[in-house]
Amino acid sequence: MLMGSVFHQSLRFIGLLSFAALLVPSAVEAREPSGFLVDETVEFDFTPLVLGDFAQASAGSKEPGTDNQPVTVTPGESASAEDASLAKAAQNPIASLISLPIQWNSTPNSQWAPNVEIPTGDPDQPTYKTNFKHNQTQNVVNVQPVVPFKVSEGLTLVTRTIVPFISQPWARGTNIQGLGDINPSVFFVPTLKGNFTVGVGPTLIIPSATDTRLGSGRWSGGPTGVLVYSKGKVVAGGLINNVWSFAGGGKKDVNKMLIQPFLNYNLPKGWYLTSSPIITANWMNEDNKGWMVPVGAGVGRVFKLGTQPINTSLSAYYNLVKPEIGGETLAGDWTFRLQAQFLFPTGG
Repeated sequence: MLMGSVFHQSLRFIGLLSFAALLVPSAVEAREPSGFLVDETVEFDFTPLVLGDFAQASAGSKEPGTDNQPVTVTPGESASAEDASLAKAAQNPIASLISLPIQWNSTPNSQWAPNVEIPTGDPDQPTYKTNFKHNQTQNVVNVQPVVPFKVSEGLTLVTRTIVPFISQPWARGTNIQGLGDINPSVFFVPTLKGNFTVGVGPTLIIPSATDTRLGSGRWSGGPTGVLVYSKGKVVAGGLINNVWSFAGGGKKDVNKMLIQPFLNYNLPKGWYLTSSPIITANWMNEDNKGWMVPVGAGVGRVFKLGTQPINTSLSAYYNLVKPEIGGETLAGDWTFRLQAQFLFPTGG
């Protein structure tokens, strides 16, 4: 019990730090990015991967956590009923439930850079065209604690911080590995009656990447919002945000939009079907070729490992539309997503 209390307090501390980061973004001095081999072309857009599977909503018109009350475990409740109740709360992106999702995104058959013409200095063969191929894998692991704070009877503040660890394909079959840009968000969730839940607030991108090739080098921020509608076993909704750069030493401005529609169907014994593709648009790409549009679905289940409730899910998304860089698409055709979310309800 002592360890659990300490862990809860640690997560709440992380949530407070996330909120503080949104209030004082100018306190961190930006870094000057270093140059690299193909300077303008090696620019993977990590947005579809570093934003976690945020939107998984639940069934039922009275969702646990949607009325701004802490999610509790009722003593004497059957295991199946408890799992179903936790599944509904875990699937709600702005439920009043402390959780720690750890998510792995893998995109095989990716290409590290577009092919370019390189001067050789030989008059008989003035240029050499590279032959990069889609034969590498991009991996992103997101650690993203979610911590709610009850402000009043009519308002809850939900903090969510995405900490991405990236393995990025690079030259000669190698990978660049390290921390990416950290993304804290705060949602103000009013108490609403009925089937709707809404949350709005600010989101921030902190230039925390340990390698300039794993981040933008810019401070960016903007508004974010989420809407959830639940009735019966089917839940639909969506998340949207847009961020603009406003400070930092990165070479390029940032202007990106993210839309995540979601649809869930709940099954008995904590099982559920889910689809939550992450659609992004990089408005800085030329000729409107900065869109990433995946389509796909997955399955999940809430269960207990000992006394610890865990929400797990596995999904696959086909990248129907991919952003072009230097006239080529670098991302692979498929992205696979595996998540384990540790849940921390209060005692009943």
